[in-house]
Amino acid sequence: MALDQSFVGRTYPPTAPYEVGREKIREFAEAVGDANPAYTDPEAAKALGHPDVIAPPTFVFAITFKAAGVVIEDPQLGLDYSRVVHGDQKFAYNRPVRAGDRLTVTSTIEAIKSLAGNDILDIRGEVHDEAGEHVVTAFTKLVARAAEGE
Repeated sequence: MALDQSFVGRTYPPTAPYEVGREKIREFAEAVGDANPAYTDPEAAKALGHPDVIAPPTFVFAITFKAAGVVIEDPQLGLDYSRVVHGDQKFAYNRPVRAGDRLTVTSTIEAIKSLAGNDILDIRGEVHDEAGEHVVTAFTKLVARAAEGE
């Protein structure tokens, strides 16, 4: 069954703040194999003009995808998550994520499309710091595969 088009434009409440820690950044950088010293060495980050270590560009995915969970779990939307695959991910940064940031994410359904029986759901996650400054926008595309026989 196709997702309800009336959900396009629906915005969900912001998440509770997520505090970005140096250790989480270091662990993430190691996990993705990125040895950029700005991710682990405060002095290297300061030499680049940052107040503390910064996070690799894809670090914010963990925060924004968790925030998209309110969309995914919305019973009125009717998304069958057991049929969902991650289709695409993009980020548009105003500034890097920094250690010490307290970030909130507000998720909005950007688009719902049906293609060959599959539902394609585009979610925009706006990430702001504690001062309300926009840090990054995450664009997540999810594909809910059609059930057999549909």
